[in-house]
Amino acid sequence: MKLFSIKPVYAHCDLPCGVYDPAQALIEAKSVKAIMDKYAGLDEHNKTRAIIIKEERAELVKHHLMVLWADYFKPDHLAKYPDLHDMFWKAIKQASECKHHLEPEEGQKLIDQVEAIAKVFWETKKA
Repeated sequence: MKLFSIKPVYAHCDLPCGVYDPAQALIEAKSVKAIMDKYAGLDEHNKTRAIIIKEERAELVKHHLMVLWADYFKPDHLAKYPDLHDMFWKAIKQASECKHHLEPEEGQKLIDQVEAIAKVFWETKKA
């Protein structure tokens, strides 16, 4: 008696589409900026906690972007959007920059870059 029946499943990414969404990266990027916005008004104890959380969130932005880049986007997307590699590279680098900075402008740059990637993502989903 067979316990499992294995049938091949085909998808252009590592799982059938519908599991990827840049919203996760955007939520984390907005959290990074929100911490930057509130940092100056925090007491010393909460400033330390805020920096730890900001760095965790910035790392999550990098993670979510790298998953999108490695698992969702394919060569045909890059052919249609030739600046896609550069967009990801800059956004991932900006997430790292946010770990070194507390200026809200740095957090806003990250949000803008993630939103630009999200725009391309949703254009590819419509295609």
